[in-house]
Amino acid sequence: MWRESAALLFDLDGTLIDSMTQHQQAWTEWHRRHGLPIDEATFFAATAGRSNAEILADLLPGRPAADHLAWADEKEALYRDIARRTLTLVAGAQDFVQRARAGGYRLAVCTASTPENMALAFERFGIDGWVDCVVSPSDGLRGKPHPDIFLEAARRLGCAAHDCVVFEDAPLGIEAARRARMRAVALTTTLPAPAFSGYDNLIALVPDFLAPSLLTPSTDPTSSHA
Repeated sequence: MWRESAALLFDLDGTLIDSMTQHQQAWTEWHRRHGLPIDEATFFAATAGRSNAEILADLLPGRPAADHLAWADEKEALYRDIARRTLTLVAGAQDFVQRARAGGYRLAVCTASTPENMALAFERFGIDGWVDCVVSPSDGLRGKPHPDIFLEAARRLGCAAHDCVVFEDAPLGIEAARRARMRAVALTTTLPAPAFSGYDNLIALVPDFLAPSLLTPSTDPTSSHA
């Protein structure tokens, strides 16, 4: 799986950090505070991987952008209050990424997360020190499913798109990888396997980084590669 790859690009929320439950709790509380109904399963399936600006523009269209920004800040403050107490890594993430680095892979975090949320995760786990670069919409790029974040990561790493493998927990992220002409691994940390059906760029579907299919000799990130 990895021998022909030069770079591995990792989403953050739900991929490296086990944070989606906290985001879901924050969105549910945000809806409650604003007196808005929420069908949690439908909402989270539709919004996983999207930026707050996009989510709120769809949820409350016609409102000023300043309102969307203020509501996004409120929701993320709720998330951080929860995450500071409960945030953990996805099983096997640190070991897998560090083995990949030891094997010579170029590495990036590619996330729709806000700078404040990234800072919380980076300070807690040192994730920014695991990788060569971090790319997000705060760099002026469109969020997923647009391919911009992944393409910019490949540019910074000096790799062709077809030499990159993306790790994602959301269909929108897999779609962004497809549009970037990159192969992808889906983690079922947020959504079940059927949510990822139909993507021709998907090369593996795993529950976490301890999955045997990621650790066999032919797919070990420390194996030799081009």
